[in-house]
Amino acid sequence: MYQYILEPRAQAEYENAIEWYTERSEQATLKFIESIDSTLNLICKQPHQSRNIYKNFHETSTKKYPFTIIYTVEEKIKTVVIFSIYHHKRSPKKKYKDIKNK
Repeated sequence: MYQYILEPRAQAEYENAIEWYTERSEQATLKFIESIDSTLNLICKQPHQSRNIYKNFHETSTKKYPFTIIYTVEEKIKTVVIFSIYHHKRSPKKKYKDIKNK
């Protein structure tokens, strides 16, 4: 099984989403966190199963929440690098903006 790390952009997006859900419902916040954790665990178990959309980046969507997780796989160190936790309502054109190809 692989481990994962969140790049600063992904960490900020995750924290902003938690803050947004927290303002609305504690239960929704907990379920959102659970959904992200579940998706990250699935990615770490099978990192190459998700779609390879752009260069060496993979994407997978969360269940029940409108987010896509964008990541790369660092085989040498068995690590999944999470570059973005991208909300579906944001412009698709900006999805890969500021993400550097490794």
